[in-house]
Amino acid sequence: MTEERKENGKKWDFVRKHPFLAAILLSVAVSAALAILPLTNMVWKEAGFLIFLGSLLSWMIIGGGFLIFPLVLTGAEILFFIKGRKDHELHRKGRIFDITGMILGFVYSMLYIGFSSEVMFGSDWQEQLVNGQTHTPIYTEAQLTAAVIGIVGVIGYFAVTYIPLKKMPPLLLVLGMAAMYLGTIESIVWGIHITRELPFDLYLLLPAFNYLLITARAVGYKMWEWQQMGEADSDLTARYQEKGGIFSFCNRLLTKAERWPFAAFLLMWPLLGIVIGVLILFGQEPDAVIKAFTETSDWNLSRRVAPQNIYYDEHYLCTVAAGGHGKIVKPQRLGLRHGHQVIVNRQLCVANAFEQVLEERTPRFHKTVRHFYDTYGFPVARLIRSKYTADMIYFLMKPLEWIFLIVLYLTDANPENRIAIQYTGKRMEDFERI
Repeated sequence: MTEERKENGKKWDFVRKHPFLAAILLSVAVSAALAILPLTNMVWKEAGFLIFLGSLLSWMIIGGGFLIFPLVLTGAEILFFIKGRKDHELHRKGRIFDITGMILGFVYSMLYIGFSSEVMFGSDWQEQLVNGQTHTPIYTEAQLTAAVIGIVGVIGYFAVTYIPLKKMPPLLLVLGMAAMYLGTIESIVWGIHITRELPFDLYLLLPAFNYLLITARAVGYKMWEWQQMGEADSDLTARYQEKGGIFSFCNRLLTKAERWPFAAFLLMWPLLGIVIGVLILFGQEPDAVIKAFTETSDWNLSRRVAPQNIYYDEHYLCTVAAGGHGKIVKPQRLGLRHGHQVIVNRQLCVANAFEQVLEERTPRFHKTVRHFYDTYGFPVARLIRSKYTADMIYFLMKPLEWIFLIVLYLTDANPENRIAIQYTGKRMEDFERI
């Protein structure tokens, strides 16, 4: 029995030593496990092993990174909250999960509502939009207030988590906790504000839930650490009984760690008042923290009714070559598509050459891919409203571009020739007849 326990312990050594890497590998593995059977039936039988492998790799990156990893991250935060409040090593290892969750929580939520709701982040409720576009979820004139409160919360996290307790008087520590409270409350309001009825909208509540766990764990850990220090150093409390004045009185009051959570809640309000007072100097209104959410349309906390959207037909957008910054998307030349001139870059030519190979070698599978692209291409096209969006899509397409290139070089005798003739009105057969 002892030997079995030792063997099980060895198996978990990697997870204990490298929990974050283990979380990434778990996300990729789960993503692959969920996709391998459907892709085998749908892709391998129709298009062969190479296309199957490319599809699987793409799903592992997209599904693992955007669908599975947030759930794994939340599961890890729950575990750290349960066991890390009274464990120095677990609490230390949990910090990389905290920082990753805070960054990805914001980035993923912005990407998700940007793509799913076609959000125009610079357009307030008064503007008339077109088709399926949605107004900004944060009132543009109050965006600075919302951003600063979020930054204050992050600063509070780093102060509470990274500054050693021995170098931090209780009053400063509780102030950091109060800052974390502000950030957590804002994240909860943000999650409630943007979560609607779409199937994956529940993911938008995960960041707020994680921030809540992070704050609770940080506060609980510091309280435990203070108690441990008091047991090891009998003179710790006595040092805060010296001198007079209001700040010394506050320090003496806070020598008992069980008072910290409530004291941080009380201190949160004057801290918010100070932040608002400073922001007024930069042109923000005193009630901007409320108007940030209520002076909007189309969202849960919105109190305004926007003009009805205008609907009109749109041309199909198949490229970002003409929409992004030239130094990034690298447009090469003019090409022809359906009798119209278009700007093309290498990424577009590679993608079209790959589709051409699919059409020649797996016509049935190509029809399925083409139907999917035609169905979902229009919503994606409507999102490209700025050079930065085009740049972002260009970078997101890079892994697929590399996979397309690998397939082309493994299946075509003259891959670069095929790439070069895209959008010229010619096909490889035209040159073979000459």
